[in-house]
Amino acid sequence: MDVNLQFWSAEGKSFFQRFLHWTDLLDPTVLLKSNEEIEKSRLLLQASAQTLQEPLRDKKVNEAWKLSLSSVNPGTGEIIPLVFRPPAFLPVVTPLFFASLLPHRGAKKAFICQFIFHAYTAGFTIANGNATAKAEETALPQKIPQKQLLVCTGAVSYAAFMGAVPHLFMSQNRLSGPLQVFFRKILPIPLLASLSAFTVMLVRGTEYENGIEVMDKNGKVIGVSQKAGNKAVRDTALSRAALFGTAVIIPDSLLYFMQRTNFLLRNPHVLTPLRLLMTFSTLGALLPVSFSVFPQLGEIKRDDLEKEILSSTEETELFYNRGL
Repeated sequence: MDVNLQFWSAEGKSFFQRFLHWTDLLDPTVLLKSNEEIEKSRLLLQASAQTLQEPLRDKKVNEAWKLSLSSVNPGTGEIIPLVFRPPAFLPVVTPLFFASLLPHRGAKKAFICQFIFHAYTAGFTIANGNATAKAEETALPQKIPQKQLLVCTGAVSYAAFMGAVPHLFMSQNRLSGPLQVFFRKILPIPLLASLSAFTVMLVRGTEYENGIEVMDKNGKVIGVSQKAGNKAVRDTALSRAALFGTAVIIPDSLLYFMQRTNFLLRNPHVLTPLRLLMTFSTLGALLPVSFSVFPQLGEIKRDDLEKEILSSTEETELFYNRGL
C-alpha cells in the first residue's frame, strides 16, 4: 500500500479528520516545492521508523507528509503535473468557473469558456484518479490510453456544448420576465452540476470497465474489482457535482439579497468583482469539504464484491484508492 494511503488509513477515518488535513494540504505555497524535494519527502516517509499512529509530531516528517499527499498520486506513486495538483485546483479553476457562468452575448464565447473549464476539470480528474488499468490498454506506461483520450475529448466537447445551450437559446430568442430568469439564473445550476458529474463518470470510465485494485487492511492486493471502481467513480462524481452546484447557489443567493438592500450593488462595475470574490471564497470554503465527504481510502464490504474476489479472502471489508 502506498504511503499516502497508509496515511489516510490512520488519519482519515472521520470527516472531521479529513477536513482538517485537506485545509492544510490545499495550501498553494506547496506548489513552489520542486520535484526533487517531493521525491526526498517520499523517501523519508518510506524509510522513517516513525509509526503512522503519530505521524505529525515531527516538523520535518509533517512537511514530508504534506508534500507527498498534495503532490503524488497514490495509485501510481508518480508526481502529479503541477497544474493538476490539489493545491492548484482552486486558483486555476476559479476564473474558469467564473467565466463559464458569465452571461455571453454569443453561444461561441460561451462554448469556449465551457470547454476550457471542463477540459481542466477532466485533466484534474484523470491526474488524480485511480490509475489501475489492464496492462494491454497501453504499450507506453504513464501515458493516457488512446480510447480514454477520445472519450475524454468527447465528454468535454459534449459538456461544453450542453453548457452553452442556455446562452444559445437566449441569443436566438428575445426573452424577458420569468423565462429570462430561468435560462440565465436557474437552469445553469443543475446543468453545471450534472455535467460536472457526467464528465467525471466518462473520463474515469476505465475504472469501472476494467476494475480497480482492492486491498486488505494490511495493504495486500486481493484482486481487481469493477464494483469497487464503480463506487469510487460514483462517489467522486457526486462530490464534484455538489461542489460546483453549491458554489453557484451560495454567491447568487447572497448577491440577490444584497442587491435588494443596496442600490450601489446593481452597478455592474461593482457587481462583477464582488461576484468573483464571493465565488472564490465559496469555492475555497467548499473545496476541502468536497475532498473530505468520502474517504480517500474507500471501504467496500466483501459481500458487495465479485465472486472471484470472495473466494480469495475471508476479510469482511476491503479497501481501494478512491481518487479525487
